[in-house]
Amino acid sequence: MSGLVNALVIVAVGAMVITRQVRARAIDTDRRWWVLPVVLAVIALREPGVLDPHHRTESAALLAVELLIGLATGAGWAWTTHVWTAPHGVIWTKSTKASAAVWVAGIALRAGVLALGSVLGLHQDSSALLLGLAATLLVRAGILARRARFVSAVSGPAPAYGDDNRSAWKERV
Repeated sequence: MSGLVNALVIVAVGAMVITRQVRARAIDTDRRWWVLPVVLAVIALREPGVLDPHHRTESAALLAVELLIGLATGAGWAWTTHVWTAPHGVIWTKSTKASAAVWVAGIALRAGVLALGSVLGLHQDSSALLLGLAATLLVRAGILARRARFVSAVSGPAPAYGDDNRSAWKERV
């Protein structure tokens, strides 16, 4: 796939995920939450331009930083998402204002990585960004599935950091 197609995939998946998270929605802990991130990673890894052939070490380091940012953004997003059980037993999730702040910070950090790569003269393909997005979604979905299982076991609210009406105590397993 070309860089343009990768960019369109990134924008489409980002829009879909963000749109789904600003509204409350039921979550199913049994569904295959890992499928979309794995598909995105496979699409990214099929491209030969993940690493700059002339600067392999430097581009590998930037890719590692991109993946770390993706993992941190996914974890931050998951832990700032409000998870609760409705009276009829369905588990619901909704992102909070703190979740939006995590997204903004993640995007700013990724822009910084792209700028650093540009200053260093590295060729950066959109595949690295796609891998970072896959890491974000994988970690977020995994943590949310774990939190949802915990909430269903105790049938109580799981507070999120930044949630206006609940304290941010840690969940216990």
